Amino acid sequence: MHAEITSLLGLEVYTQKGVYVGKVDDAVLDTDQRMVSGLALGSVNKNLFDQKGKGVVVPYRWVTAVGDIILMKHLTLNAKEQRKDG
Repeated sequence: MHAEITSLLGLEVYTQKGVYVGKVDDAVLDTDQRMVSGLALGSVNKNLFDQKGKGVVVPYRWVTAVGDIILMKHLTLNAKEQRKDG
């Protein structure tokens, strides 16, 4: 599937279970492979991420569908606690 990178910008990202993750601010490109390697998200769900900066980058391989919104593999809601314990 081919699409304009600009068509990803501004889309809301949700997990497969319907949990809001964030909004696409930018795309990370792998110029050698000529493909999108990640999505830079802003306005992220603070229950999922320990927010010290303005956003997060999620690997594009986690994306399962792109349309009016973007769906990605589900993240656990306690991901912050898992990182602190681990």
